[in-house]
Amino acid sequence: MSSARSTGVSDRADLPLPQSVVHKASSVTRLDRWFAAQVQRSIADGPVGLELWDGQPAPGAPSRPVGDLVVGDRRALLGLAFNPDLYLGEAYSAGRIRVRGTLKEVVTALSRSSAANPSWWERAADLLARANDVAAARRNVQHHYDLGNDFYAMWLDADMVYTCAYYPEDGMTLDAAQRAKLDLVCRKLQLRGGETVVEAGCGWGALALHMAGKYAVRVKAFNLSGEQMRWARERARHEGLESRVEFIEDDYRQVTGTYDAFVSVGMLEHVGHRSFDALSRVIQRTIKRDGGRGLLHFIGRDVPRPLNAWIRRRIFPGGYTPTLAEVTSEILGPAGMSVLDVENLRLHYARTLAQWSERFEAAADRVRAIQGEEFYRAWELYLAGSEAAFRTGWMQLFQIVFSPNGSTPPFLTRAALYQASRMAP
Repeated sequence: MSSARSTGVSDRADLPLPQSVVHKASSVTRLDRWFAAQVQRSIADGPVGLELWDGQPAPGAPSRPVGDLVVGDRRALLGLAFNPDLYLGEAYSAGRIRVRGTLKEVVTALSRSSAANPSWWERAADLLARANDVAAARRNVQHHYDLGNDFYAMWLDADMVYTCAYYPEDGMTLDAAQRAKLDLVCRKLQLRGGETVVEAGCGWGALALHMAGKYAVRVKAFNLSGEQMRWARERARHEGLESRVEFIEDDYRQVTGTYDAFVSVGMLEHVGHRSFDALSRVIQRTIKRDGGRGLLHFIGRDVPRPLNAWIRRRIFPGGYTPTLAEVTSEILGPAGMSVLDVENLRLHYARTLAQWSERFEAAADRVRAIQGEEFYRAWELYLAGSEAAFRTGWMQLFQIVFSPNGSTPPFLTRAALYQASRMAP
């Protein structure tokens, strides 16, 4: 691959630095170069180069990088040196660090070269993390999901599904792949007409409406986002499904009653490690012992570690992405559930994020007009970094099907799960 530095390829570095950065930038000292060398050593395996505000590469910079981090001032440099997990995102969003080359290639390279073990910053954050009580959960949901339905409609599919899509065929559109995912979830649950389903964390209601409309089940769907609930209820009215779907603006811990099926798609990541016992109790008391079953669809990891510090601060406060072992031992096991099926859709999520990023970039002018440049850069980095995490295996996407211990599983083989996988685009 040719050097990004020599070709001048640039997606952000050709833009002028913000005046606040220009005014604060000072002469590069020997100490600055020493810190730059330490940062460069940590990212060179990518290989990604580091360039200081005087235009010179850091000591040890690779001669043929996939791209460069262009550091605008000493504050940004020190942030990279002491806590890169937090300050790369902070500085990029503020324009204090720019990228020469393709942002996606650079963050993918950084993801591949990230340390396998948690840093001391991550360990400290894990120790200090508090349980997500109902009040904290509501604040966290509002921070991310109540940004406005118009914002998400700019780049999600027509059904407003904000979780991993499923691509059983090459060349599928995002809309078709999201519908394929909704149907895959329903087939894994083996839903039958007249059954009852409870959904914990329903987003804009796409899965609840799909279950009710296509599988003729009755659904109670819980969510703390007022914006999403307004959208979901209006869509239920429009589709004539109000009698089959009840959208409840409340926390998953408030679920009562028993149901044939429990499902949660993209909510477990928001529960928080210290609240796993609460979710476990909900699952235990809501799934019918005779014939009941459940499905968890969630972002996970291979080894335990906290969510990236910047993502946790700016994008998903209170979030935690668990390992399979944590979910089975701390949620499903104590709930008296047996695991029936596990599938990893990691590369499906990488493709989903790539399509989201394309749509987000296409809507760049509208996003900037509504939310501002710093917000746009933050979400641009979040989407690119998330795609990189799934593409490199830094993150996983698990679907687990389970049922009460000793009950009859809803299927004996996986064959029926894929009989209807061919979806029209």
